[in-house]
Formats: sequence, structure tokens, C-alpha cells
Amino acid sequence: MALFSDIGEPAYFVGGCVRNSLFGVPVSDLDISTPVRPELILNLAQKAGLKVIPTGIEHGTVTVIAEGEPFEITTFRKDVETDGRRAVVAFSTHMEDDARRRDFTMNAIYADATGTIIDPLGGLPDLRAGRVRFIDNPDLRIKEDYLRILRFFRFYAWYGDHSAGLDPDGLAACATHLDGLTTLSRERVGAEIIKLLSAPSPDQAIGAMDQSGVLNTLLPGASTKAFFLLTSFETHPDPILRLAALGDFDVAGLLRLSRAQCRRYATYRECAVGPSGLAEIAYRENADIARAVSCLRAAFFEQPVSQDAAVEIAKGATAIFPLVASDLIPELTGPALGAALKAAEQAWIESGFTLDRHALIKRAKDT
Repeated sequence: MALFSDIGEPAYFVGGCVRNSLFGVPVSDLDISTPVRPELILNLAQKAGLKVIPTGIEHGTVTVIAEGEPFEITTFRKDVETDGRRAVVAFSTHMEDDARRRDFTMNAIYADATGTIIDPLGGLPDLRAGRVRFIDNPDLRIKEDYLRILRFFRFYAWYGDHSAGLDPDGLAACATHLDGLTTLSRERVGAEIIKLLSAPSPDQAIGAMDQSGVLNTLLPGASTKAFFLLTSFETHPDPILRLAALGDFDVAGLLRLSRAQCRRYATYRECAVGPSGLAEIAYRENADIARAVSCLRAAFFEQPVSQDAAVEIAKGATAIFPLVASDLIPELTGPALGAALKAAEQAWIESGFTLDRHALIKRAKDT
């Protein structure tokens, strides 16, 4: 910020860092907005010995690394043309132009280096009221970038006043532009879905997505019944578990989730509807997976979580199979050895982990 004040030019923090600071929640991204052109920003930062990355210089954005922290610095802009995914922009010297191209009023609040708030579009009252409201015309804001439909529900889940409900004009606009969702990249959709499902209380947002048609446009066949039951059983937010409660989807194709996320989703779904007990799941996977599955099963079958669940999970999580391959050699080798170990392990699990090493050796050699 000192780089700008040294040359007598203004610069402001904007967007999520200001919003989160005012909400009193952790700040992640640090965005700065200024009327200074990107070429001059590059020169200023380089002369100060700071690392500069021209991340989107054609759109007016550069990233400056100061004391190991990345700051995304963008020149004031106004949209000239948009197609729902990307915009043609022109640089501006007016903060209001920059503010009006943003999505929600609570994201168009600025702060200078001293922490003084500048609120060109009246976003502060909306933020204080937990009101997620599109800037000006919701239809136009959505047409600029259809991902804003998902952001509308995500921001309500995280920052909205759940006693007041969603903004009706914004909700109506989202329902009107469902076709625009099909133009979005799967990666962008997946990232937004995971962020939304990570919110402490996403029920109202998911319910509104379902009623407006957004949910089934993105996740065909999704059902909220088990989801709402799950959120009453779970002990902490798990976005992948919540996704599993919404339905059986090709999450790799629809949402481009990571391999680890896809594996976790598949494990939740398979274990929840499979025959294995919670003790076996805890043994084969881990206690956290088993606890999650116990909640998901309860939601699927519309029953409370079993009172014995914690005991079963603890039993399986601490169990150690007492047999090793060398116990069966030389009598068994090769594929026969592997099959015998597998059968003995399953028998041990079915016994409630009670069969001892000698009983298992005898069983394996007699098989």
C-alpha cells in the first residue's frame, strides 16, 4: 500500500478480505484495487524489490508478493462486453465503475490502508443485515458470469441471515437463467459446490437450490431428503459426505473433483449401502470414515444413529489382525497363501475380532 501512497495514488483493499474482516471471520485472499494502470504497478513493485507475477495483466491484474504474502492488485475496470463466462473490460479512474462490475453489494466495500471504509454502493447495511443482494439488476449480473448463480447460494450459506430467507429478486433471477449453468466449466462448478457444502449450515441454501431447479441442473437426480437428515446427525461439516447424501453422481465428470475427493465420495456411498458393519469399516478404512458412514446410513434409512456405533467403531479401529504370511509358510504359498490369509481375515472380522492366532492358523491350513 505504501507503494501507492508514495506516489500520491489511492489504493484500497476490496472484496472478501474487507467483507470477512467486517464479519470477524478469517481472511484468505488479499485483493487491492486502484486507479493506477498495471504497467505502472509492475514498475513500482519491481523498483521496490518485490516479486511480481503478471497473472492477468491484459485484464488489469498483477500479483505482488510482499513478505511472502500474495496480493492481487487490479486496476479499476468497467465491463464493455460479457458473454456469461468472460468479460471485455476497459480501465477506469472511478471507484464506482469498479464497484458496479462486482457481484454482490457486500463484496463491493473498500478499505484504505488505515482501515477506513468506503462504501460506494451501500453494501455495508446489506452486510450487517446478512442480506446477499446482487448489485443493481440481478439478471444483468448473472449474465456477466453464470457462476454467480452458485455464488449467490454459497454466500447466503456462509454470510446470510437465515431467519430472513434469500433475496427474492436474486432467487428469481437464478431460476430464470438455469441454462447458463451448462456453459460453466466443471472445475468452477465443483469448486463452488464444495465451498457451499463446507458452510456450517447450508440447509436453506440447498433447499432453495432444489426448489429453483439449480440443484438438479448441476446434479441430475439429486434429492435433499437424506441431506437434511444428515446435517442433523453429523458432528462437523464434511462437504464430501454431504455430497454423498445428495445422491449417486459421477463426481469426476460432473464436478471434476480431485482423485482423493472422488475416492472418499465412492467410499462413503459404497460403505453406506454395503453389508459391512461399522467395526469392519473402521478396521478397513478408519474411525473417521466409519463415523461418517454411521451418520449417512442413519440418514438413508431415516433412523437415528445406532447407540452402539461408537463402541463398534472403537473396536474395529483398534483391532490388529494377528496373522502374517510367514505363519502359513511353507504349507501354503503363492495364490493359495493370499486366498487363505484373506479368508482368515474375514473370519476373524466376523468373529468380532475374537479368533486368536492359533485358531486362525488352524482354520487357514485346514481350508
